[in-house]
Amino acid sequence: MKVAYVFATNNAATFKLGTMVLPQLEAGNHGADVVGMMFFDDNVFSLRQGDPVGERLAKIAEEKGILLMVCDQCALRRNLAEGAPESCGTGTVTAKGLVKGVVAGCFPQLYGALAGNPPDHVITL
Repeated sequence: MKVAYVFATNNAATFKLGTMVLPQLEAGNHGADVVGMMFFDDNVFSLRQGDPVGERLAKIAEEKGILLMVCDQCALRRNLAEGAPESCGTGTVTAKGLVKGVVAGCFPQLYGALAGNPPDHVITL
């Protein structure tokens, strides 16, 4: 089974990802193939360069081919992306100051990025 995670609630990335999902992925006992993760609001902060959770996640994502995407508008508002606010959703906003492999985008970019390896389930945390 393939899953994608959407981190949308407060502390979802630091608590649920950092203490549950990520350790399971690292141990190889998560129970599902994770194909993508989308980060909204303050959850984008966990992907900053140097953040322990983000650095561990970047390593696992690279090994397992997991898409890591931040909401372009959320990242822009937190100075973690470059581009114009009116260009959100166009695919022209770029992530900055984030761990290796993270891209910025909105739903059109998320759908396109997962089209070649679609999840069976999307889980919002």
